[in-house]
Amino acid sequence: MIAIPAQSAYLFPGQGSSVAGTEELVAEFCGELAERCRAAVGDDPFARAGDSTRFAQPAIFLASLAGWRSLENPKPLAFAGHSLGELSALAAAGVISGEDALDLVVLRGALMAEAADRARDGGMLAVLKGTIEQAEELADAYGVTVANDNAPGQVVLSGRGGKLKEAAVGARAIGVRAIVLDVTGAFHSPDMASACPLFRRALGRVDLREASAPVISGVSALPFEDVRGQLAAALTRPVRWRETMQTIHSLGIRRYVDVGPDKVLAKLVGRNVPESEAITIEELTHAHV
Repeated sequence: MIAIPAQSAYLFPGQGSSVAGTEELVAEFCGELAERCRAAVGDDPFARAGDSTRFAQPAIFLASLAGWRSLENPKPLAFAGHSLGELSALAAAGVISGEDALDLVVLRGALMAEAADRARDGGMLAVLKGTIEQAEELADAYGVTVANDNAPGQVVLSGRGGKLKEAAVGARAIGVRAIVLDVTGAFHSPDMASACPLFRRALGRVDLREASAPVISGVSALPFEDVRGQLAAALTRPVRWRETMQTIHSLGIRRYVDVGPDKVLAKLVGRNVPESEAITIEELTHAHV
């Protein structure tokens, strides 16, 4: 077990985080869940994480939950998860059991993959070094959607490929960088609407408990009030991560632990609340050794 600093907020990443090298941690702290996952997806999700969101999402969830379970006596002041990471955060906070959360993640990944296949030609475009207002203007002008407001100067648009290409040209015309992301669908956009009914139905069968500390919703950038409704809405709504970080900061929290694989959210701490401290599981592991 890894001893950690007290008085921290815990952050759980979404898709896009690498799970390389996390299998040993998962086997140690989430072995039974990993077996359950392999049976559900019909393969090793870690070996196929790069193939489809239906494998990537369960692999990232397992790596994140294993990271959380490896911590010794954590004393969370708040939790937050980026997109998929909301289910990891809710499981860590005790709102949803690990088994129920995994089942929801497996279903979520499959439904989102099916929605992307059904819509076809969906993608995402990172708009860098501009403002959220410029990103919103580009979205309106070219018929795409703001998918992620990650940090100042880092917004992601979502939509059909042709429109995203036009938006990229429009972004460069106003001096803003635009990079097409290597994803298989227009996530957090209306293209995901077909995934919502079955996901919402599955959420309705899950028992919910009181959180051990506030869990901030990426849909509202406030503590969850309607867990089922907000998790379902998150499939088609933007991830308001910049505002989520500001909400946690307003609680007086100045230390953040990025619990998941990779260092994506730790880097965003520096972009959003630069006067705060960000710690990763990797750093804690090395310190423990």
